[in-house]
Amino acid sequence: MLGLRLMRLIERHSEELASGLAEKLQFAERTNDFRKIPSAELEVAASEIYGNLGEWLLQKTEDDIEERFRAIAARRADEGVGLHQFVWALVISRNHLWQFLREQACADNIVALYGELELQQMLNQFFDRAIYYAVLEYVEGEEERAQRFSSGMPPRSTNYAIESPPSPNATTSHGRKDNYLLDFSFGFSPSSGILQSLSK
Repeated sequence: MLGLRLMRLIERHSEELASGLAEKLQFAERTNDFRKIPSAELEVAASEIYGNLGEWLLQKTEDDIEERFRAIAARRADEGVGLHQFVWALVISRNHLWQFLREQACADNIVALYGELELQQMLNQFFDRAIYYAVLEYVEGEEERAQRFSSGMPPRSTNYAIESPPSPNATTSHGRKDNYLLDFSFGFSPSSGILQSLSK
């Protein structure tokens, strides 16, 4: 897979990328709710994805994506981050990766360009699903959060620890064995030309 080299490049620079993303989220006006959250916490959440990108794109299932991003969305909702800001943060997270790859000038020939497009398709599918399940959690979890708030119960905690990736042939809790990337129904739409505007 030509995109694998680019995944490994991102993983090697995951701490740098996570730090840069946390700074963007806390300074961008469209994500100013994230100023309530310590930078270190944001960096941990970003490092989980960036530092294990290959696992998330190649081995994690649809159920894994749902579980992780519903948990993170619930945590952010409890912390007072608006849904529109959380969705925009995911958009920034994706485009932050593309800005990094553009700066590395990876696509210097047709083979490298193909690998970049391959990775872009996979990333778009991943973040499409992340956004979907985050929105689902915000909508379905609203009543539960209201009940917790009214009863004085603490917010649900979210564990950001990385688990070992499941076997590619493992059956998920919903009986699905397929890797979520085998479903190409989301398609992809190149976004590199608007990176600067999306990160503001």
